[in-house]
Amino acid sequence: MSDKKLTGRTAVITGASKGLGKAMALALGRAGASLALVSRNKDQLQACAKEVQDLGVKAEAFQADVTDEAQVARVQKSVINAFGKVQILINNAGMNLRKQLTDFTLDEWHQVVDTNLTSTFLMCRAFVPLMKGQGYGRIINLTSIMSHVAIGGRTAYCASKAGLLGFTRALALELVGEKITVNGISPGPFATELNRPILDNAELNQQFIAKIPVGRWGDAREVGELAVYLCSEDAGFITGTDVLIDGGWTAQ
Repeated sequence: MSDKKLTGRTAVITGASKGLGKAMALALGRAGASLALVSRNKDQLQACAKEVQDLGVKAEAFQADVTDEAQVARVQKSVINAFGKVQILINNAGMNLRKQLTDFTLDEWHQVVDTNLTSTFLMCRAFVPLMKGQGYGRIINLTSIMSHVAIGGRTAYCASKAGLLGFTRALALELVGEKITVNGISPGPFATELNRPILDNAELNQQFIAKIPVGRWGDAREVGELAVYLCSEDAGFITGTDVLIDGGWTAQ
């Protein structure tokens, strides 16, 4: 997508320092959007902001832990001071711990659920009031194929992502009168840091690829282009749904 579909729009993206978040930031930047990039990793976040700025659009980095209510409030104020208005919010911050349920501590459970689900609640609560009244708005929540299917050793992750899908649908109905769409993007197997434990193990990697009908890992740029479409005026009739981008994984 080479045209500037998002010129004049400002987007906030969490988990923007690497992986799918960075890919979406670059894709939205190429489409003309100004970007407020949020992450805990200051150095990687600033590097991402520089790459977006090199595209000729405005980008600012905001270091924060979006599971922390006070830090989210601080980010909201800083973003408004820097950009004035926000029309797009992409909740991408996420994490996974791979272990059996009985090996989880309560702190580890909260760590996964708070990062994947509570952060989205906090960010939406902070930014939705600012998005209302503009006659256009887009919220994208990064759900997962684990919102729909499961793998053993992923109890906290599956629970958080299934909850995020329910949250997405309910919020879409709340905001439909404001012409703010709310959708999920459910990535399947993508070659990102989140899947490093599999990518770095040759045997596991081959076993995993064998389960993907298209026979390869997803490219993060593919999620970026999907996000641009969902944020565009062309997608105004799409809300309250979840777009699977998984190489056929959940069709099996």
